[in-house]
Amino acid sequence: MRLLVSFAALFMSVALLQLSTGGVGPLDALSGIALGFSRAEIGLLGSAHFLGFFIGCWWAPRLMGSVGHSRAFAAFTALGAIALLAHYILIGPYAWAVMRVASGLCVAGCYTVIEAWLQAKVTNETRGRTMGVYRIVDMSGSLFSQLLIGFLAPAHYMSYSILAMLCCAALLPLTLTTATQPETPDAPRLRPMLAVSRSPLAAVGVVVAALSSASFRMVGPVYGQEVGLEVTQIATFLAAFVLGGALAQYPIGWLADKYDRRWVLIWLSLAAILSCASTALLQDLTTTGILLNAAFFGLTTFPIYSVAAAHAHDFATSEERVELSAALMFWFATGAIAAPLAASYLMEAFGPPALFIMIAVGHAGLAVFGLARMRSRSSPTERTPYIYAPRTSFTIGRLLGRSRDKS
Repeated sequence: MRLLVSFAALFMSVALLQLSTGGVGPLDALSGIALGFSRAEIGLLGSAHFLGFFIGCWWAPRLMGSVGHSRAFAAFTALGAIALLAHYILIGPYAWAVMRVASGLCVAGCYTVIEAWLQAKVTNETRGRTMGVYRIVDMSGSLFSQLLIGFLAPAHYMSYSILAMLCCAALLPLTLTTATQPETPDAPRLRPMLAVSRSPLAAVGVVVAALSSASFRMVGPVYGQEVGLEVTQIATFLAAFVLGGALAQYPIGWLADKYDRRWVLIWLSLAAILSCASTALLQDLTTTGILLNAAFFGLTTFPIYSVAAAHAHDFATSEERVELSAALMFWFATGAIAAPLAASYLMEAFGPPALFIMIAVGHAGLAVFGLARMRSRSSPTERTPYIYAPRTSFTIGRLLGRSRDKS
């Protein structure tokens, strides 16, 4: 209980931030449909978000070092709120794309501040419990942000105003806390090739994880609308994906610690292909069938990033963990920038099933590459524990690094 109280302000800010920023992607997609945006233009919005996210991951530690934690958090939150409120001042796909860059900056910047603050305050004794609560708060916020879409009218100023209010509310707990601001940590060096050198399979795995989650979360509402789901059902459709991913963490983590992680990645990819095939090829699925497929899709694709990250850390030293985590995030962000735009163009050309065909092709490539890597290198004798790794900022590696070194 004392742990919850000591970090209550940070966790409350995380929950409110997730409710706001987690809802803007699907709301933009549904609003774009209502306003007559093309599929490619809706995909551009998703790609723009991750472009802003990538820029924010790189810039946030430097801004935090210049102005401090609270001021940096306030700046990024204000940027996110302005971007949300501007949606009904400038209406158009390219104007909205600029706003989504700002919302991506907001997400990366705010999480960088929160995770740097947590890292400075936790001890080795409280690290495991703190990260456990942090993951629950983050995942719960993500789940409820998808369900919130069912109550927000697409293409309506009130919907964006509600999200902007939640974004502003995230500012209050952290900036009003009486806790002393910690010292600013050094920004991690960004060495993308470190991930490739330690594990080419892990680098490919996080790109495929981005291909799955970014395209589904940003363009999935378009698919849902085109297969006949109502707005409330689309919200449940997206929430089912997040719920499936949350439920998968423990059993997949157990498997990843017990068996060769390359086999776990391969079997997850094969299961993801099965999920994609059933969604793409079975055109007469009931609403219940679509929702169950979304949950199974989340179960098979959501853990891939964490399994790939654990596999990469098996080949890294303790001193490399922070930079390796940042490198893996770089490759995830790169894949996430490209995935929504590519998915939207394919859906424009070949129809809604093309979204899942594209994802299935990516997972087929990961499975084949995993088999090839098994022929070129044996499994490490000593392995790090499996840890659910949030894709939140380049600084997350500081929080997870010592946990990985525990046997």
